[in-house]
Amino acid sequence: MARSSRARTGSRVTRCFPCYDGDRTGDFSGCPNDLLPSLGATAAAQPTSGKYLVSPYGRRYRVWETFLILLVVYSAWICPLEFAFLRHLPRAPFVVDDVVNGFFAVDILLTFFVPYVDNRSYLVVDDPKKIALRYLSTWFIFDVCSTVPFRSITRLFTRHEHSLGLKFLNVLRLWRLRRVSSLFARLEKDIRFNYAVIRCTKLISVTLFAVHCAGCINYLIADRYPDPARTWIGAAHPDFREDGLWVRYVTCLYWSITTMTTTGYGDLHAQNAREMLFGISYMLFNLWLTAYLIGNMTNLVVHSTSRTRDFRDMVQAATEFAARNQLPRQIEEQMLNHICLRFKAEGLKQQDTLDILPKAMRSSISLYLFFPVVQGAYLFRGVSPSFIQQLVTEMVAEYYAPKEDIILQNEYPSDLHLLVTGEVDIVAFLDGTEQVYGKATEGGLLGEIGVLCNKPQPFTFRTAKLSQVLRISRPKLMDIIQENAEDGEIIRINLEQVNV
Repeated sequence: MARSSRARTGSRVTRCFPCYDGDRTGDFSGCPNDLLPSLGATAAAQPTSGKYLVSPYGRRYRVWETFLILLVVYSAWICPLEFAFLRHLPRAPFVVDDVVNGFFAVDILLTFFVPYVDNRSYLVVDDPKKIALRYLSTWFIFDVCSTVPFRSITRLFTRHEHSLGLKFLNVLRLWRLRRVSSLFARLEKDIRFNYAVIRCTKLISVTLFAVHCAGCINYLIADRYPDPARTWIGAAHPDFREDGLWVRYVTCLYWSITTMTTTGYGDLHAQNAREMLFGISYMLFNLWLTAYLIGNMTNLVVHSTSRTRDFRDMVQAATEFAARNQLPRQIEEQMLNHICLRFKAEGLKQQDTLDILPKAMRSSISLYLFFPVVQGAYLFRGVSPSFIQQLVTEMVAEYYAPKEDIILQNEYPSDLHLLVTGEVDIVAFLDGTEQVYGKATEGGLLGEIGVLCNKPQPFTFRTAKLSQVLRISRPKLMDIIQENAEDGEIIRINLEQVNV
């Protein structure tokens, strides 16, 4: 199926940029776009990129992108400021703007040489013609419009550099903010950074940008109003235009924050219809922004505390269950210890990690971790490596808290256990009294007599300290033994020699 999506040499569609950058830093930011190949795609040989192509996952290009992000932050701050205070700003910011525009012009040219991931086939396309065609048909026009130095061009032909139309053209530079959105999306998937910190930084950045823009726009409305005394800032500061830029800017931020937080001291408020309309629009926007902030913060808090809440509820339910059924104190302690250990084990997400992996990979991990332990058990000495391999791949690792029963005396032999770490007491009940017959240490087997002889377990096995145990069910064990008759005979001899 999907034969048409196979990689073809003629179209220069390749898979040359892997998801993981190989430096063990945990940067998986490219995963969503280039992890999955198309169905039916053949694994093409690793090609070399074109002579003039730039790898989108190379370190130099990542440094270049980071540098542009800093320029975007500057543009996001200076653009609304120029929009409101254009004729009051010194010459220096406009020179800096032209330099910044130059860097983004270079990036436009560079984009024509950066391969991309096809959204349908999930293959990296490094054909220069396709790269250029895709860029020209998507973001090229917007990038050019946000980079053209309209103010400098206007000064060459006219003196009306403070017109409202020019202000709106300069606002096009805010298109660059899409880079910041992409940056946060990548950082949220990067395990080197704390997700909650990145998310909170994003929310704070959105809030500050909204406050900054609203304050500047409201000042522009007041500055353009025919009667300065009938404006929100003119009513409190009649000669506000003579004040310094810093004073007027701080006043705008003060109004914006008090309006956003619905504090409303009343010292600065709308004085005319224009300001009232903008105030209405800003407050309606604040309703959406507040819902967005509260929803995200609630999600972060719930996500960070949900496991603890579930743990507390489970402990409380177990305690009430023991009290309602009048269970012995020993059994209640075993229940609570098991719940606590399960909570800690789930926090490591070891089993969740293994569950999402393919069976062959899980088997490789199990062989690496447990093959020597299983091979060293007395019951499996002398058996073939293939038998050990079959055995290990069917075993499940479990943790037991101290003083927790793994196997009960006279219990039906359902599972064979192998102690990996920890210590286990071998206990027997005679005439109502409990006696410790011995201890099982690392590498010891638990319940092998009952499992292999198909009779009730002769002992109770209780952990003396935190223990890790490998478990395999009796039906799976017997199937493996039946498939390997020679190894089964060796196991029978080993069992007889030790338990004579």
